[in-house]
Amino acid sequence: MKPIRIGTRGSKLALFQAHHVADLLRQKGLATEIVIIETKGDQVLDVAISKIGSKGVFTEELENQLAENKIDIAVHSAKDLPSRLPEGFDVIAFTEREKANDVILSHKELPDLDSKEPLLLGTSSTRRIATLRYYYPHVRTTDIRGNLQTRIAKMENGVCDGLLLAYAGVHRMGYDALIRSDLSLDQFIPAVGQGCIGVEAHQSLTPKIKTAIYEAVNHTATAFCLQAERSFLRVLEGGCSIPAFALAVWEGSTLHIKGGLLQLEGKERLYDSFQGSEKDAVSMGIQLAESILAKGGDKLLKEIKQQLHE
Repeated sequence: MKPIRIGTRGSKLALFQAHHVADLLRQKGLATEIVIIETKGDQVLDVAISKIGSKGVFTEELENQLAENKIDIAVHSAKDLPSRLPEGFDVIAFTEREKANDVILSHKELPDLDSKEPLLLGTSSTRRIATLRYYYPHVRTTDIRGNLQTRIAKMENGVCDGLLLAYAGVHRMGYDALIRSDLSLDQFIPAVGQGCIGVEAHQSLTPKIKTAIYEAVNHTATAFCLQAERSFLRVLEGGCSIPAFALAVWEGSTLHIKGGLLQLEGKERLYDSFQGSEKDAVSMGIQLAESILAKGGDKLLKEIKQQLHE
């Protein structure tokens, strides 16, 4: 079998994730080759993601390479994957999930969020901004883009007091010592797929190779969680700029999912939760989305999309 060509973005975090998948493949005796591809999200750093376009910002160029058979698989942060992939593409494996929490990172000591002391946090996530506005309206935010190292440099140069980020990326890059707060999964429910790596392929990939990759990389328990979360987002038709959130976890043999939607200014938060078994994963996500839409999420989504495109 020829080396499996792994397409990835070129940031240190993206490369870490690609090499992690490569390691899993090599453990099963499969040779690999890393191919670096620049995406729209990497090229445009002075505009908020929500203004670039919410779908395919970090995936479109990699998908073009998959379709042209220049790479065999593309490795993504699962939270960057659109809820609906273009025709002919599929996510064939999910890695075991890292801790899913959001964290606050800083080079200095920071006041606790509950203290109501002034605080300026850097983030480009509409979900994180809306969550802060809902629970901690005294905290100000500033849009900050770029890879983790760039964001830390901007923070140290005084752009903000701290950064609001996913624990997984911080941990993978070895910046645990800068974590000042490990945020609650009750308040800061993460983006769909946060903490997990997804492997995408085109339908033209040989079934034998696809099966070998799946067997080497896929973590079954995590995959069921992602099926539930992604079906939730698919019904909402939400991209990575929509302040939607969902997290599925196992408690024994029971799968639990909780999630919802926030108004951009944090004035409203819709929430619900469901539980079931692995066979219910997709239907649970759909049930959660339908509940949120019935609670007023349909009107809220229209409002959000209108605001983002103004």
